[in-house]
Amino acid sequence: MIFERGHFRLKSINESFVNESLREVKMFSQNKPYSNTSTVFLSHKHSDLEDLKGVMGLLKEYGVKVYIDSMDNKMPKETSGETAKRIKEVIKFCRKFVLLATEKAIESYWCNWELGFGDTHKYKNHLAILPIKEKGSYDFEYKGNEYLQIYPRINYRKAFTNYQGHFFKEGYYVENADDNYITELSVWLKQ
Repeated sequence: MIFERGHFRLKSINESFVNESLREVKMFSQNKPYSNTSTVFLSHKHSDLEDLKGVMGLLKEYGVKVYIDSMDNKMPKETSGETAKRIKEVIKFCRKFVLLATEKAIESYWCNWELGFGDTHKYKNHLAILPIKEKGSYDFEYKGNEYLQIYPRINYRKAFTNYQGHFFKEGYYVENADDNYITELSVWLKQ
């Protein structure tokens, strides 16, 4: 399943969760961890704000802290080598890396660079793609299909039983592209 734009915005996300996350990001320091809570570097295109807020709210509901570079008050005002250095430090520090893979993000040089760096430091157990397509488009039209063939991705599934008889409840999962291994998102975030 590739999520449509607005999927997460339509969820009943508590706006105070999002605001709290934004406040935490402004004070983020890899020298002073948030707490014992897992941290997620959320790579995104800055113009995808509405989808970003919904995903932040979802992750916050799972009890993780979310880092968003555009809200970091330690980022330089102008994009520079210092920007890249800060992003590299934070990706290394954060436990997980998630790419909010909208079509704009897939076309972004920065998002692709972050994904490459995340691939080096987080692949495969701590990196996932969250694919989001344009409303009304078909899955095969999604520009990031090649990402879905190599990276674990976040998916939503109805309740099901696998071929080994293991029951999976309805919810969000991280699925590995190469071995069909799936993990509940809440479990994956804490690993």
